[in-house]
Amino acid sequence: MHKRTLLISVAAIAAIAGWYAFRPERLFINQKVSESLPSGAAESSSGMVANASTTTSMMPANVEGNAPVALSSGNFHGVHHETQGTATLYRLADGKRVVRFTNFSTSNGPDVRIYLIAASDALDNATVQKAGFVELGPMKGNQGDQNYEIPEGVDLTKYRAVTIWCKRFGVNFATAPLAS
Repeated sequence: MHKRTLLISVAAIAAIAGWYAFRPERLFINQKVSESLPSGAAESSSGMVANASTTTSMMPANVEGNAPVALSSGNFHGVHHETQGTATLYRLADGKRVVRFTNFSTSNGPDVRIYLIAASDALDNATVQKAGFVELGPMKGNQGDQNYEIPEGVDLTKYRAVTIWCKRFGVNFATAPLAS
């Protein structure tokens, strides 16, 4: 009887650990996101916006120069998971840079992250690991339009592709090579 109780306890612990590692319910649950592109222009109390090129001049909030500028973009191609959509790098009016996913759709999974990688493309897992990467954060959702801020100082001539990466299993879901 004691041996049977021990065996059931071990099996229960193994089942819980397996569920936590694989999160099988995520295969069936989609998380949709619908973010708009940030303008990157912070309004002051006077209704004016700081110009991106100089902090001393002030411009009205609706001036054309305050619009985000697309720097590069590329379409996702699946590596280990079917993925669709476009990744576009934008410079906002305040100088910040973001990666925006549009018409994005991929598989859900445990601990999925967004990486900028120091390669022109990644068709496997090893390329991401060997080339180096900058993590932009956890994936907000596996469907929909979403934005990820790029940290200051990241050299976009070095990091030329965006990868959807499962950190838990070291798997490249998909990559979008970026071109000007």
